[in-house]
Amino acid sequence: MRFKPPGKDLFVFIRSTMIRYVGIGLTGLVLIGISVLLSGCGSKGPKETTQAPLIKVLPRNYPRFSDSRSLEGLARSIDQSLIYFKRVPLSRKYTYGKDIFDAGHMIRSMETFKALLAQDPSPRELNARIKKEFIVYRSAGNDKGQVLFTGYYEPTYKGSLEQDSTNVFPVYSKPMDLLQIDLSLFSSDYKGHKRLMARVNPDTLRVVPYYSRKEINGLPDFIDRADPVVWLENRVDRFFLEIQGSGRVTLKQGGELRIHYAGSNGNAYRSVGRYLIGKNEIAKADMSMQAIREWLENNPHRMDEILHHNESFVFFKTEEGGPYGSINVEVSPMRSIATDRKIFPNGGLCFAEMALPDPNILEPLEQWDKVSLFVLNQDTGGAIRGPARADLFCGNGKYAEFTAGHMNTHGQLYFLVLKP
Repeated sequence: MRFKPPGKDLFVFIRSTMIRYVGIGLTGLVLIGISVLLSGCGSKGPKETTQAPLIKVLPRNYPRFSDSRSLEGLARSIDQSLIYFKRVPLSRKYTYGKDIFDAGHMIRSMETFKALLAQDPSPRELNARIKKEFIVYRSAGNDKGQVLFTGYYEPTYKGSLEQDSTNVFPVYSKPMDLLQIDLSLFSSDYKGHKRLMARVNPDTLRVVPYYSRKEINGLPDFIDRADPVVWLENRVDRFFLEIQGSGRVTLKQGGELRIHYAGSNGNAYRSVGRYLIGKNEIAKADMSMQAIREWLENNPHRMDEILHHNESFVFFKTEEGGPYGSINVEVSPMRSIATDRKIFPNGGLCFAEMALPDPNILEPLEQWDKVSLFVLNQDTGGAIRGPARADLFCGNGKYAEFTAGHMNTHGQLYFLVLKP
């Protein structure tokens, strides 16, 4: 089918009809953890600042660098960022406040820090070396200088490669009629605009927004547009799989299938957590991923109402390894974070101060211990916007599920880079 290249009039039409359907354009995990479930829930809280997202810290004001996990898994996560930096042009620029470094410098920075870890330094030696060799920047955060940390994880659900009487909910691959429109290809005027996810109406031959969640669930022939990669037993499982953006499926046929984000319908994400709070169904203080699941399972007659409130729909593909972040490297449990990729340097080395539960005692949020961790900025997400937000990848399993489902804590986020 041939298309007439759009002029400005067509762009205005598309923008006006699709403004709430613009996709978030991720290449990795897209809808992440409790961050999107609670996005916008409750009061407005502290506002974000208008200053630069990263503020250079004077050496005398550096935080005390210590790692609550004894640096476990950190070197592997650094290696993943090195994979990313070594496949981009060495001249690619990364912005840290008022400073700019190229990919070559980022590689040297990572390798220097990894070599430092290999020496197994004492806490005193570690802090001395960082003060001597690295520049530290602090995320501006909100108007109180804080960053809200939430979490996401890789769930495991039961399913089948074939539909049967038990496994009736398809996890769809990317539909054949899903179009991704990059307007910058037609004119430099549109450079920087988000890509539009759309379809062509066969009756009018006009470009229109892609089907919403409600429409997809209501189309009996949608399975002809998008082959299911797997079938799940539980509709709520499928919904939360979309929220996390990747997962594992224990197959009825035996073995385990890894599935990852392949795209979305481009419709705007709307928080079901906020919706349930607004309906006085779940108190704000009690809101969590687990609370939403329990409410949905106890109110199956309202399943359509709640789930269709979120018009976004995610498509999947099978893939070995992972999960993969937005820079297309494997994210590491408790070592990878997602931030706003528009303002923070991809792949960068970070230091986070937050709260986490004790692995041996899964206590309520207010009883979590303060911790500090070195992490790598390897992912992004639709609900992670601005300098006051970060999302921690928690891994797979019961602890990861509990942590990601309840995590909603303020702290500090720093970025480190080697001195020139």
